[in-house]
Amino acid sequence: MPAFDYIVEHPKDKPITLISVACDTFDKWLEKQDKDTQNWIKSNDFKPVGGASIALPGKKGKIEQILVSISQDNMMWDFAALPAKLPKALYKIKGRHKADEANAAVLGWALGTYSFDWYKEATKEFASLVLPKTADKQTVQALAEGIELTRDLINLPAADMGPVELAQAAEDLADEHEAACELIIDDGLMDENLPAIYAVGKGAASDRRPRLIDLTWGSDKHPKITLVGKGVCFDTGGLDIKPAQFMKLMKKDMGGAAHVLGLAKAIMAAKLPVRLRVLIPAVENAVSDKAMRPLDVVDSRQGKTIEIGHTDAEGRVVLADALTLASEEKPDFIIDFATLTGAARVALGTELPALFSNNDDLANDLLMAGQSQGDNMWRLPLWKPYRKMIDGKTGDISNESAAPYGGAITAALFLEEFVLNSTPWAHLDVMGWNTSSKAGRPEGGEAMALRAAFAMIKKRL
Repeated sequence: MPAFDYIVEHPKDKPITLISVACDTFDKWLEKQDKDTQNWIKSNDFKPVGGASIALPGKKGKIEQILVSISQDNMMWDFAALPAKLPKALYKIKGRHKADEANAAVLGWALGTYSFDWYKEATKEFASLVLPKTADKQTVQALAEGIELTRDLINLPAADMGPVELAQAAEDLADEHEAACELIIDDGLMDENLPAIYAVGKGAASDRRPRLIDLTWGSDKHPKITLVGKGVCFDTGGLDIKPAQFMKLMKKDMGGAAHVLGLAKAIMAAKLPVRLRVLIPAVENAVSDKAMRPLDVVDSRQGKTIEIGHTDAEGRVVLADALTLASEEKPDFIIDFATLTGAARVALGTELPALFSNNDDLANDLLMAGQSQGDNMWRLPLWKPYRKMIDGKTGDISNESAAPYGGAITAALFLEEFVLNSTPWAHLDVMGWNTSSKAGRPEGGEAMALRAAFAMIKKRL
């Protein structure tokens, strides 16, 4: 169901009251309650930990109030635990809360109702929340729907989410928000000087041919922002084929594309005053007689030749052309999202995206926004001494490092080569997947650093 279906703006029924108490002030709150309430809470051995709840007895045995304890530093996710845990009814948060607190509560609740059940007969049901008057409905709904889109696109099986379907998702999004969406398909990539994208995708079957998705929205009078997303809809590894245990989750290798479409949806739904462009090289890295081979040399839009040291390092190859195209029109900044390297996961784990940037102001703004939103990332260096590790022997640059170390850095250095005109650029190497379930974050596709990027863009306007 849509992310905001369990948020009610104008309730017809009387809601149950949610009494929200901060964990660190719980004891003081309890001291002010009547003896019956104190005895009830103590006799039920209630512990004030984030997301914990207890029904308080009301008249005639009905639930009239529910106490929930909320940790201030994890408010959004504590509220995300409630829709699935509470009885399926309508609830209203007691009192008037600051806008940022109300927004966190509503977004958490909305994300707590997410379930990818496209292929199941039975769907889950959740409790509903009355929209607090201090909440910014437009912004919170935009973010919830953008995150939902990101998760859905990643979760879809590769059989139903190839280059054609990814392009259709972009066209549907464009239609929804009166944006323009152009596609450059198959041999047209060569005609339009996008040879690196074509080289990776040419090995795919006839119904999964490569394409570049180019979505634009907004007025040229506004700041120009370009988002680039890696759209490898399934990654076998190519002729350097992956072993089964590493191929199983490769439907998520278009997670970068899912992120930029989700972020674009949030930006457009919130009507941020920007001129937005979204570029997605949509390909499948397939095994066939037309697939690129190890040590092939392919052209790029920028002019550098790319030596294919490893066919499973295809993401940076398709991004090369997209980043060059993005920077040609000199936007105010570029952000790319990509499920690019296992090395970033080794360095930072699965939950913390790696951030690289050629511009300190852009990087610092993203990091600060991440901290403010609880959507953190960690900056790694574009360490220039490692650049020699991707020198090509036959081509200008290799997509494989000469050493087995620093793989996230050498991948980012590769991408930097294709950003022209000193355009401020940030690269986010994300997992795009929850390896286990937490409140509001079920196992499966996940939007990482999306809320941070949205907050950064909004603050810059």
